[in-house]
Amino acid sequence: MTTATPSSPSTASPGTDLPPIPVRMLNEYVYCPRLAYLEWVQGEWADSADTVDGRWRHRRVDKPAGDLPKATVTEAADGSDADASAKIHARSVTLASEALGLIAKLDLVEGEGTVVTPVDYKRGKRPHTERGVYDPERVQLCAQGLLLREHGYQCEAGAIYYVQSQERVRVDFDDALVGLTLQAIADLRATTGAGQIPEPLVDSPKCPRCSLVTICLPDEIHYLRDPEALPRPLAVTRHEALPLYVQEFNAKISKKGEVLEVSKDDSVLASVRIGEVSQVVLMGNIYVTAPCLQELMRRDIPVSWHSYGGWFNGHSIGNGHKNVELRSAQYRASFNDPTCLGIARGLVTAKIANCRTLMRRNWKPEVPPERALADLKRIQQQAENAESLASLLGYEGNAASIYFAQFANLIRPPRVGDRLEFDFVTRNRRPPADPVNALLSFAYSLLARSLTVTLQAVGFDPFRGYYHQPRYGRPALALDLMEPFRPLLADSVVINAINNGEVQASDFIRGGGSVNLTANGRKAFIAGFERRLSQEIVHPLFGYRIEYRQLLELQARLFGRYLSGELPTFTNFTTR
Repeated sequence: MTTATPSSPSTASPGTDLPPIPVRMLNEYVYCPRLAYLEWVQGEWADSADTVDGRWRHRRVDKPAGDLPKATVTEAADGSDADASAKIHARSVTLASEALGLIAKLDLVEGEGTVVTPVDYKRGKRPHTERGVYDPERVQLCAQGLLLREHGYQCEAGAIYYVQSQERVRVDFDDALVGLTLQAIADLRATTGAGQIPEPLVDSPKCPRCSLVTICLPDEIHYLRDPEALPRPLAVTRHEALPLYVQEFNAKISKKGEVLEVSKDDSVLASVRIGEVSQVVLMGNIYVTAPCLQELMRRDIPVSWHSYGGWFNGHSIGNGHKNVELRSAQYRASFNDPTCLGIARGLVTAKIANCRTLMRRNWKPEVPPERALADLKRIQQQAENAESLASLLGYEGNAASIYFAQFANLIRPPRVGDRLEFDFVTRNRRPPADPVNALLSFAYSLLARSLTVTLQAVGFDPFRGYYHQPRYGRPALALDLMEPFRPLLADSVVINAINNGEVQASDFIRGGGSVNLTANGRKAFIAGFERRLSQEIVHPLFGYRIEYRQLLELQARLFGRYLSGELPTFTNFTTR
């Protein structure tokens, strides 16, 4: 199929360094300016049932077919127009215009000679409105008509075809609609050029079904600005995909169609559908084929690399998130000492608060730890008013000393017949000297990996932090944001794994003054960790149910809104 493209899609709009506006973004802008900004400028996208269904219903018109000839009329030997009656039926036609600063892929162009009609396919039913078509769709279609005019065609009207109701509705390109379309182009260009994301809609019925509602966070932002603006009980989308862990020595991961296959010595150990995998976690010497790695990168499925003992080395991902605005805000704030101190205070105080809660919930002796809880509360208040990062580190160290001095009292006493006593005296690492410390170190490594992947997916640079100072190879921002979650998502998993008997004496090996988990021990502990991430809680501020796994992403996105200036403060998560 031939396409008429006098200007490259990468050509900038007139008088700016902005690329041509995709016509689809005009639809989004008229519908919701913030949605268009999130998708086009910040590169955000999330599928929903509606978007997946829309792609399915578009599958036919998305396949190029037919030709759209140049709009030139030549004179035949008898003096008539040689191609005035030529039939046109072209699908998936790409057009661009420097004058309009637009680019579009038209679903269908029908016509005869130089008189054509663009037809846009929509997945739903025809709306029963005065014009038969909503304004966002009218503007999108009119922009396609303007592009066709720029290429020399006569185009006075278009049509919307509603797939579900199988109805076609005519849309005339009158002066009013053309004016509305040109204004939308100018407004969108001005909005994107200003570099300021539009305000979220207020209590709009558009939000609940929007695929980006958990990225846009309209109700959450309004509530954090004004506590009287209660968020609606929106249903947070549940992500069914889960991490795939592989720790078999010398195993190979390959791609077989839509399936990831784990094998060793030509024997298949496991297989899983790629669509059901959120990330691939490799423990030790694992081989990933190039086609498999390329497919994972294409789908933005990260591959995390760990040592055989569980130490997090890094991860591989595709091109990454293109939200430069977020990273720019992150870097600017990281060079502002008062901002760094304010962020660090919030992280440490939330961590101490969650440590106190975990201690109260899991305390085993009959006599409650009133003294320890009071000391932690006092240090928490001191941390809230710390005057420097150095003093804050001191407060955190004091709190950790008190907390871990009582940690053994959160573990059930050994029962008759137990083969292993989980004695715990003090926190140590590199290497861990006892089973409890081995579990804690492994849990922190898993949590750091989870937050590193989450932060990168949201658009952050996980290696530039505020409390943890930059150091080569250390994901400082991930270590920052995991502070409040250490007791909730690491320490609690360790306590449950021991108290519920999920780890046994045979799950540990000793040597050289250190203790580490065996392969079976890691497998059992990883299952407990992932189970904890999948646990649903009621958010103490917003009131809806959310998994811990999604909570990490929510906190990362709220942190981004704070850095970009949308929120006056960043509220850390503390459990009740």
